[in-house]
Amino acid sequence: MNQTKYIFVTGGVTSSLGKGIIAASLAKLLQARGYRTTIQKFDPYINVDPGTLNPYEHGECFVTDDGAETDLDLGHYERFLNVPTSQANNVTTGRVYLSVIEKERRGEFLGKTVQVVPHITNEIKDRMQLLGKSGNFDIVITEIGGTVGDIESLPYIESVRQLVWELGENNGIVIHLTLVPFLAAAGELKTKPTQHSVKTLMESGIKADILVCRTEYELSEELRQKLALFCNVKREAVIQSIDASTIYEVPNLMLEEGLDVVALKKLSLSEQKIPDLTNWNTFLDRLKNPKYTVNVGLVGKYVELQDSYKSILEAFIHAGAANETKVNVISIHSEYLDANSADKQLKNLDGILVAPGFGERGIEGKIETVRYARENNIPFFGICLGMQMAVIEFARNVVGLKEANSTEMNENTPNPVISIMEEQKNITDKGGTMRLGSWKCDLDNNSLAHSIYNNLQIEERHRHRYEFNNKYRSQLEENGLKASGVNPDTGLVEIIELENHPFFIGVQYHPEYKSTVANPHPIFVSFVAAMKKHKNN
Repeated sequence: MNQTKYIFVTGGVTSSLGKGIIAASLAKLLQARGYRTTIQKFDPYINVDPGTLNPYEHGECFVTDDGAETDLDLGHYERFLNVPTSQANNVTTGRVYLSVIEKERRGEFLGKTVQVVPHITNEIKDRMQLLGKSGNFDIVITEIGGTVGDIESLPYIESVRQLVWELGENNGIVIHLTLVPFLAAAGELKTKPTQHSVKTLMESGIKADILVCRTEYELSEELRQKLALFCNVKREAVIQSIDASTIYEVPNLMLEEGLDVVALKKLSLSEQKIPDLTNWNTFLDRLKNPKYTVNVGLVGKYVELQDSYKSILEAFIHAGAANETKVNVISIHSEYLDANSADKQLKNLDGILVAPGFGERGIEGKIETVRYARENNIPFFGICLGMQMAVIEFARNVVGLKEANSTEMNENTPNPVISIMEEQKNITDKGGTMRLGSWKCDLDNNSLAHSIYNNLQIEERHRHRYEFNNKYRSQLEENGLKASGVNPDTGLVEIIELENHPFFIGVQYHPEYKSTVANPHPIFVSFVAAMKKHKNN
């Protein structure tokens, strides 16, 4: 196959219909048929990346191996495909405009007036084809953020129109995802919103090749025929996407609906082989038929919004299935947790995870949580800020450094056991300046970390500014807090653990970013196993 084929996924009627899940499911099926497939996301906001966005605003920020701070949909792409994404897989309007303005300042447009068409659209088209031109992929799926008709999406829609035309027949297709709502008062599904959405798309010069209809109820044959007729698509190209109990069922639902077959036909590609989803379905079977149950407390400060800790929640699903265990995640707001309420909120848990985050709100609650887990021998796992809180708690309550803190929370603490990284001290810009991406870590071969990874060197993804302060390392280690993982290049501590405890580990990096259906993350798998054991005891 010489020419890369392109599939564009647009959305209509309303946001949050699950374009990312549909894109990831289609990619999974095409991958299972033997096609090298990748997915990219184009986001219409003007931030250069979501790195500076509050989690309440946009959910979690997902980090790739090459240090890109990206949209959380890239997490879905990796979890489904088990293939790492990169900087090129997520592009925002901010990044597009920044690039065009930098070119203009360099004089690359030879004095021309710089305009949305052709300069912005050309930049978008170049980025849409970047992965395709790498020669690594047969099919590139591009998800366009937002909803058709949004002002901010217009340059992307126009770029898709031009690109589909330039690529020529059978080389680029558009899948339009819409909502078919059920009106309880009328007792029926309504197709009019979808018809309007397709009409809006056509007014922009794009004809949808495939219609994916999100629905709570089965679409009748009559409704499908009606949608095909009025939305100008073939009957076989009307695909039902009904609500599922888990996002991991969607590839099977799309296989039943023939989404992959219709897409391949439109792209003039052979079906090659029947998708082999054996391993996927083994995972799904374990997920849906657990033999055990554990309750884990997720202690954080953005717990009101599920998407704030999306990768952690998904990592628990993967690790739970690996252990044939249903993991009930109980969200606990650290801001409302103190010494008086800790016992009431934490005593019935089988394990506690203290979540990542920034800023001083809710910090004392996290420290109190660590103390409770440590003293009551409850399996404990701290990620990033959670690991730092474990260090502070140990310094205060075991070593006796009562005012130990992080310089992030108190610049003048007499015992900065967590401190800003040396190279971060003079940085004033907040965006894209943290320690990001994949870094190596050497493990002590006589440690919990080593038994979990079964390896002496690992690579994990980071996103932070503050670090374990090595000036306190020997003092903390003498009192029993073990530094079991260290970066070989910087000497910075990456993993801490307690030896005489059922399971107590804190990591400076974000293991949740690398957990996939095919490869559940070993720390999460071990943590769930430890919770199971703790519950039985």
